[in-house]
Amino acid sequence: HAALSRRYVLCEVVSEDPRCRQCIEDRALGLAVRDAIARVHGDYGLACCSVSFTVKYLNAYTGTVLLRCRKDSYRLLCSVLPFVRSLESRAQRYPCFLNTLHVGGTIRSCQKFLIQYNRTQLLRLLQNCTNEEERQCIQKSLLSCSLTEEQSQSGDEEEDDGTE
Repeated sequence: HAALSRRYVLCEVVSEDPRCRQCIEDRALGLAVRDAIARVHGDYGLACCSVSFTVKYLNAYTGTVLLRCRKDSYRLLCSVLPFVRSLESRAQRYPCFLNTLHVGGTIRSCQKFLIQYNRTQLLRLLQNCTNEEERQCIQKSLLSCSLTEEQSQSGDEEEDDGTE
């Protein structure tokens, strides 16, 4: 069972260019991360991380990314994320960086964290509202934050080893 232990690294893509998020593809993101691993840790680091590294989830609208790797190589993966400086899509290069939000043992723990994080961000927006219309719109968004039960297709959730 220990060989199956994985970590999920929840990140957000931060970019000044509004076109960046619309053009993000999981393949391009995976290549950018692998390239950073090779630059920082060489072939050894790339071999360690590549075993079960994958972009598990990507929401181009919010810029939310969920990366999966083996438990014994997640620190190596996290150490290279600051070195991802741009994403390439359709022969265009978009400057950006990855902000690590959470590292969890299951996808579900990352979902729970993301809901709390989004609520906090919405509350900050609520405090900075300038009129009632903005305030009502954000309050509506806050109320819609919830976690719905979905069956895992790949069985990733069974490997929770209680280290959250």
